[in-house]
Amino acid sequence: MFTDLPESALRDYRSAVADPHDFDAFWERTLAGSREHPLLTRLEPVDTGLTTIDVYDVRFAGYAGEQVAAWLRVPRGAGGPLPAVVQFHGYGRGRGEAVENLLWASAGYAHLEMDTRGQGWSGSRGVTPDSGPGAGQVPGFLTRGIGDPETYYYRRVFADAVRAVEVARSLDTVDPLRVSVFGVSQGGGIALAVAGLVPGLSRVVARVPFLCDIPRGIVASDRTPFREITDHLAHYRDRTDDVLRTLSYFDGVNFAARASAPATFTVALMDPICPPSTVYAAYNAYAGPKTLHTWRYNGHEGGGIDDDLLTLRALSGT
Repeated sequence: MFTDLPESALRDYRSAVADPHDFDAFWERTLAGSREHPLLTRLEPVDTGLTTIDVYDVRFAGYAGEQVAAWLRVPRGAGGPLPAVVQFHGYGRGRGEAVENLLWASAGYAHLEMDTRGQGWSGSRGVTPDSGPGAGQVPGFLTRGIGDPETYYYRRVFADAVRAVEVARSLDTVDPLRVSVFGVSQGGGIALAVAGLVPGLSRVVARVPFLCDIPRGIVASDRTPFREITDHLAHYRDRTDDVLRTLSYFDGVNFAARASAPATFTVALMDPICPPSTVYAAYNAYAGPKTLHTWRYNGHEGGGIDDDLLTLRALSGT
């Protein structure tokens, strides 16, 4: 069933999420701290048995110099420099296996698939630990360090993602002027964060993005991951102001308002996980050229293979 406002109201919906006065200074300081460490990018060829795609195990310095893993897949024998797509994953997913996720390289892109620190328990495995606990733990990252933006989990993830784009732009096989970012759900939220932090992207594709208009998401959805925040506030009743302040530094709406690259959004009107109004909030705030595709009768799965085809068209600019 429809899970949110009527479609006519969604088109005009605007978020009331706070825009912290020091938002830009916070992120400039965060990224400057990470850039004090050289990328130290390492690429190791992986023997996959594939005949049309070369795969490399990538390691680079992310937030505060902490090591992050990724896969790089490129069409075998393709002459560079290639357009690149940097991909970020949904909640719980890691980079998976070397022989997974072959579509983008098959379509002629250099495909850098970032591992999400500490995740990798749902659908695909991960190897990048967060500071402290290792990868593969049960879900629970939305409230990790939520008392202060300095310690919040997504500060580290978003910094990793910016560094991943810097890795892609540094590769000999990549045209640094044709680097796009792409993600679904949490990955879409990460892509929007990168869009607000990194100038000169070729394209942004955010499919059913999570982490947008978080104050509405936590009251409009009773499903995880948003439910993790409401469960936290139900127990720590005196922390609401501090929690919402922290989250405002990581809200896709605030990043969207600072983005300029052409963007493609998708939204599903029967989505109980990322309520449609939260996606419309980010879309309506997005400052660059943008298009939105609505899946009226789908849930959080969005358009499935049709979304993949839509993404291919968006990346190629058609």
